[in-house]
Amino acid sequence: MANVRNLKKDINFVLGDIIEAVYIWEMSTAGKPTDQSQGIIDEAIEKFDSLIARVNDKKVENKKAHFKGIYSDLEGTANQLVEKINSL
Repeated sequence: MANVRNLKKDINFVLGDIIEAVYIWEMSTAGKPTDQSQGIIDEAIEKFDSLIARVNDKKVENKKAHFKGIYSDLEGTANQLVEKINSL
């Protein structure tokens, strides 16, 4: 991982693309938001906030391991949210 700025961009792009996929699903099927789709969007926003807070944490001793953990959490969350979108 090159730097913190790229990690923040990755978090923004990945979760933003997931939210966009939910909006596309809503418009192509129901034409309006459903409770399930809104739940996925809310979960993505909550995870975004928590990941950014962890990135901005200055009291970390081993930064390399900390950022790798954040990146793996992002990957796991993205996979879970994509599975939820696929099950809609």
